[in-house]
Amino acid sequence: MDKSWTTVFFSCVLLLSLCVPPSLAQTCRGHTFSSNQVFTACSNLPVLSSFLYWNYYPSNLTADIAFRKAGASTNTWVAWALNPSGQQMVGSQAILAFHNSSGVPTAYTTPITSFSPSMQPGNLSFRVSNLKAEYSNGDMILFATLHLTSSLISTNQVWQEGSMSGTSFNSHAMDSENSASVGTINFETGATVAGSVGTSTKKNVHGALNAVSWGVLMPMGIMMARYLKVFKVANPAWFYLHAACQSSAYIIGVAGWGTGLKLGSDSPGIKYTKHRNIGITLFCFATLQVFALLFRPKPDHKYRLYWNIYHHSIGYATIILSIINIYEGFDILDPEKKWKKIFTGIIILLGALAALLEVITWIIVLTRKKAVTSNKHVNGSA
Repeated sequence: MDKSWTTVFFSCVLLLSLCVPPSLAQTCRGHTFSSNQVFTACSNLPVLSSFLYWNYYPSNLTADIAFRKAGASTNTWVAWALNPSGQQMVGSQAILAFHNSSGVPTAYTTPITSFSPSMQPGNLSFRVSNLKAEYSNGDMILFATLHLTSSLISTNQVWQEGSMSGTSFNSHAMDSENSASVGTINFETGATVAGSVGTSTKKNVHGALNAVSWGVLMPMGIMMARYLKVFKVANPAWFYLHAACQSSAYIIGVAGWGTGLKLGSDSPGIKYTKHRNIGITLFCFATLQVFALLFRPKPDHKYRLYWNIYHHSIGYATIILSIINIYEGFDILDPEKKWKKIFTGIIILLGALAALLEVITWIIVLTRKKAVTSNKHVNGSA
């Protein structure tokens, strides 16, 4: 080969090697630990530049593991966990590694029981021994011996990273990599499979459907019934608009309720009792309202007053419980803060509009009563 072409060839190879991100260039194979520990199995985890190594001992169901996060800084926390209840954060039996206030790499176990975990030391559902952490050349590594049960030989794994502010643990990011840091592991066969974000997607769908139905359409339907019928030109159009809006809200709400039931069945170890109970109550109230529409007495019927009291009471109770439960859902789902702010803005807007329309309605009603009284007075004088 011509010398000039050789120079060009090796220059291109060098440039290509420089363009490859370190997270892509690294693999679990060939890494040497400072303690010269050797592992028979390893896995290049698909996101967050992370790697898992282990030796499994079937005679006593133990596994020596090492979790390595490349590209970590001294103010980064990393965690690796097993979660028999699902490919999700809540329910994870986690091992956490970070630099303590003295700058020393530290590791301990912490069970994740909510979307806002304390990250404080705690016992896991299985025993962990020989736990330690080390930091070298941007690699944060935690070592542990897991004392497994037969149900944990093949299970779900979760890993995560975040930043620290002093000694406080900041929440991890919610981007695509952090949301996809789940999968399965079989310690015996050495198989690892990347997880899907299907559960997160279902949660987002569940939240969106319920926020739109119970939190937006339902209040709008009530406002149509209360404030449009005062205008004579809107009669009976207000009733059909009210019925259409509430029926749409009910259909979408039932779909959201159904996704919630599915999420519950997919996560048997996770329970949100308050959120679930309010959701069931809302479904019952909304279903009662649908049947109330079918058995609505005529305006001059002797039972119409009692029907109105029932219909209005259940309707307003549904709106109040809906808003409470949507905020419960925000706390559980823990989405980006902008979504909670957007929903709060919508509620404030609807509330301000309702207050304005309430004033206008009373002005119209009192003006009409005054006009009727005046006409009676004039007719009486005549």
